[in-house]
Amino acid sequence: METLNIAKKSAVLWAIFAVFILAIFLSLGNGAVKISISEISAAMISEEVTANRQIIWNVRFPRTVAAILVGVALSLSGAILQGIMRNPLAGPNIIGVSAGGGFFGLLILILFPQYFFLVPFGAFVGALSATMVIYLLAWKDGVMPSRLILAGVAISSIFGAGNNALMTFYPERVSGVLGFMVGGLSAITWRDVNMVYPFILTGVAAALLLPGKLNILLLGDDVATGLGMRVERTRLFAIGVSSLLAGAAVSVVGMLGFVGLMVPHITRIFLGSDHRYLIPGSMLMGGTILLLCDTLARVMFAPMEIPVGIIMSSLGAPFFLYLLRKGRGHHGS
Repeated sequence: METLNIAKKSAVLWAIFAVFILAIFLSLGNGAVKISISEISAAMISEEVTANRQIIWNVRFPRTVAAILVGVALSLSGAILQGIMRNPLAGPNIIGVSAGGGFFGLLILILFPQYFFLVPFGAFVGALSATMVIYLLAWKDGVMPSRLILAGVAISSIFGAGNNALMTFYPERVSGVLGFMVGGLSAITWRDVNMVYPFILTGVAAALLLPGKLNILLLGDDVATGLGMRVERTRLFAIGVSSLLAGAAVSVVGMLGFVGLMVPHITRIFLGSDHRYLIPGSMLMGGTILLLCDTLARVMFAPMEIPVGIIMSSLGAPFFLYLLRKGRGHHGS
């Protein structure tokens, strides 16, 4: 029976991977100019400088890579947060992690635009600081997941007020950061990819150490302690990894919401709560969903495109209300 279950989950992972590959080709081929799969292949292989090659290599390829990195990072961040809080309503944008990263990133972009290369580091510091403040506020003879979420909502509001203050005091610089506020991939270049991928790959490598520990945390703090786990140390490490991933994602795509909330929950429906499958499944699903939504944002009103953040919010807000309606306070199996 266990072997059958493993085979079924492996088949689901391969199916998600197949859709992920399809989403990559859809992203590379669609936009103001449509490019067929054969033309994409020719542009990738040939060194002849053509219009298609310029579009693929200089515009769509970095954008596609960035969408994959951001989708992976936000989905992993959400999966980790939901695991340590044992609550599927947790997500980097819901509990204030993204808000902290976004505020510090916006601070650099508005006040010190010449130091744009520090945005990933600043966003990580902001995300981690926000998470630690939330953690301390929620601490009272241990941390209850519900207190963490309530503290996160409050901190998120505070950082939101900080963002509004920055835009009020520096209105002449707001136009340059509108894409960051909404969440978009339209101006992504190889410079952005090179700036952020070391942070995200480091976070992914650290996240791959966590599945077994997250599975034990799902059993409850008392059981985890009884099994010899140092619960708070493990939870702090996981929070640090989640903050690194969320901060890095925010630094490149801005205040993109709901990916970290939706994707782990959707993946859990197909693969269950075992983090050995949930972690890789969320990575693939996150990259796939963000690629598809970004492609939709490009073609919906082509040649004009809308920020992918609008698409994600349009999908994410009803999904969040659906979760609240269902009252799913704990993980399903």
